[in-house]
Amino acid sequence: MRIVILGANGQLGRDLTRYNTEHEIRGFTREEFDVVDYAKTQRALIAAQPDVVINTTAYHRVDDCEAQPEVAYAVNVLAVLNLCRVSNEIGARLVHFSTDYVFDGKTSTPYTETSPPMPLSVYGNSKLSGEYIVRSTAARHLLIRTCGLYGVAGSRGKGGNFVETMLSKARAGDAIKVVADQIVTPTHTADLARQVLQLLGTNESGLFHATNEGMCSWYEFACAVFELAGVKANISPTTSDQYRAPAIRPAFSVLENARLKALNLNRMQHWKDALAEYLREKSQRA
Repeated sequence: MRIVILGANGQLGRDLTRYNTEHEIRGFTREEFDVVDYAKTQRALIAAQPDVVINTTAYHRVDDCEAQPEVAYAVNVLAVLNLCRVSNEIGARLVHFSTDYVFDGKTSTPYTETSPPMPLSVYGNSKLSGEYIVRSTAARHLLIRTCGLYGVAGSRGKGGNFVETMLSKARAGDAIKVVADQIVTPTHTADLARQVLQLLGTNESGLFHATNEGMCSWYEFACAVFELAGVKANISPTTSDQYRAPAIRPAFSVLENARLKALNLNRMQHWKDALAEYLREKSQRA
């Protein structure tokens, strides 16, 4: 199977490449491939002739989306339409990623694939619009919602990832405040990559949730980072209101991997086990 990965130098793109054991992969970095440019997208994908196009690109600077909605919609919606059209033209299966931010968080029960979305931010709205484009336009697709990604490659668009930001602040002796009223499931990109590659070996299509298991607040996650890394930190909880971010985050955005479980395909670890795996690998690379 020939696979093209867009955003191949991001944390998920890199893990999809390194955990692949059987497919031919061609990776395009964000510098090499502008998904907003339809003509260039068409030329590059026709030349590559992939069986599968995996799109890991997105404009995911959540707060910046509020000030730059035109950029958010260009990357998260119009570029997705480009990929759907070209994928259809070459007969490729499109794999596209979405987010827990398509929900409003006004519940205490994990969201399944059948839960009605209701985004609170420009980012969430743009990602939901991209979902609708994929579901209505891409003839063959996998649409995967996930949450709170972190991986060994870091997130280039955000200048690192949450885990490394926490460790860096702790080692610098900074006072750290982390919101305790947003409940999520942080997800290791290694786990997500392995899950996606497993799905590609099936004939399944449509919408899937794929996150690590369990749930925690961002504050609880940060505390677990310090505990597992053996790092002392001056950390205290805060609230979303006190943090005053431009974009509203859902208070509860835990996703249930309902379809994966129904098909006996779920291989996602508990979030704390995934975090331990991440920290072990980082220490071995140091």
